[in-house]
Amino acid sequence: VQLQASGGGLVQPGGSLRLSCAISGSFFSIYSMAWYRQAPGKERELVAKIIKDGTTTYLDSVKGRFTISRDNAGNTFYLQMNDLKTEDTAVYNCNALITTTTTTQFYDGRGTLVTVSS
Repeated sequence: VQLQASGGGLVQPGGSLRLSCAISGSFFSIYSMAWYRQAPGKERELVAKIIKDGTTTYLDSVKGRFTISRDNAGNTFYLQMNDLKTEDTAVYNCNALITTTTTTQFYDGRGTLVTVSS
């Protein structure tokens, strides 16, 4: 199983970006999909999560600005980020809890850098 994140880049404050995470490989089911971020000198934090039944949770500081979603096939999920602030600058990683033939575990994708700067 592999997760591939994309969509990061440089954006001005107030701008928008959409991150994508594509899940590939052989698996039975995906229980949860999430986006984490880590800014320089700070600890990793959970930004947004969506679980199998569609329930979503968000970091307080991004509520109302970020939206996590998934496609109908369930193999790709997104993070729409609006009204970006300089404090949103970080490396964003996608993460998923996936069941395969042999295990149920969390998988991480390689990070994508989001830089919010004027």
